[in-house]
Amino acid sequence: MGIAESTLDELPSDVAEQLSNGEQLLELSGRRLRRLPASVCALLGLQRLYISGTGLRELPDEIEELRELRILALDFNKLEHVPEALCRLPRLSRLYLGSNRLLGLPADFAQLQSLRCLWLEGNHVRRFPRALLRMPALQSLQLGDNRLRGLPAELPSMVGLRGLWLYGNRLEVFPSVLLRMGRLRILDVDRNQLGGFPDLRPLRALRVFSYDHNPVTGPPRVLDTVFLVGEGAVERMAERDEPPPAPRPPHPRPAPTQAPGPPPSVSAEKEEEEEEEEEEPEREGDVEEEEEEELEEEEEEIALCAGRKPPGLGIPRKGEPT
Repeated sequence: MGIAESTLDELPSDVAEQLSNGEQLLELSGRRLRRLPASVCALLGLQRLYISGTGLRELPDEIEELRELRILALDFNKLEHVPEALCRLPRLSRLYLGSNRLLGLPADFAQLQSLRCLWLEGNHVRRFPRALLRMPALQSLQLGDNRLRGLPAELPSMVGLRGLWLYGNRLEVFPSVLLRMGRLRILDVDRNQLGGFPDLRPLRALRVFSYDHNPVTGPPRVLDTVFLVGEGAVERMAERDEPPPAPRPPHPRPAPTQAPGPPPSVSAEKEEEEEEEEEEPEREGDVEEEEEEELEEEEEEIALCAGRKPPGLGIPRKGEPT
């Protein structure tokens, strides 16, 4: 029986050699697995585990022994539920659960307080998982291609959320609770049944809004800093590039008269110069540069979560070039 059809009770030689070289990554994506080899759960120092597209239907309880795990890819499998053991991985920061058969998440999922990026797209989720509302550190949430019809009023409790993907759901009315997500930078509502949008200018942190393939007649009102994707978006953004009309020159006013005074002494001028040199307040440009660097790091993390797939599987994800 070949590896493609076996249950892989033992790690194949190529994988064992990879680990013996000090690698903290295990790649099993694309191999046919009925269950995860028990020997995998004995790799206590493992930090990245990719088991995408293997046909897995369940995970062993022993997976909770992988307490150093940072990244776990379980997408494109046949999982119907998330085991409680998976919820006890204290360092897990990225979890790929897309394209399975999940109906939701267990309450214990909220124990994953280190999680920053969650892929849950392409499942059968009908209601927003309540466990996520107790995960304020979550930054990027992929819920596309599910069966959601609305969002909970408690969504703003997810104060760390920066990217939210809701494409391909069953939204008929734009969820008003999203207007209270003041730190959201990316919002994707493609392929829903939205007939219109409220004024989105209160979302001052928003940088990308995608609303394509909805029955709307035009783009929403957003700040000029927002990149739009959808019907009428190109025209709306082109309007921003048009130069504003030249302001009318103000009426000339006579310069105010000032009584002449004695010329300042040389010593007074020197004292003023010394005071200016001593103060030297922090330049505004330095502060702006630091803020821009922080935003760039945050956007890189969000983009990584939005478009990165585990190596070796070769299945493009939304936003990735084929």
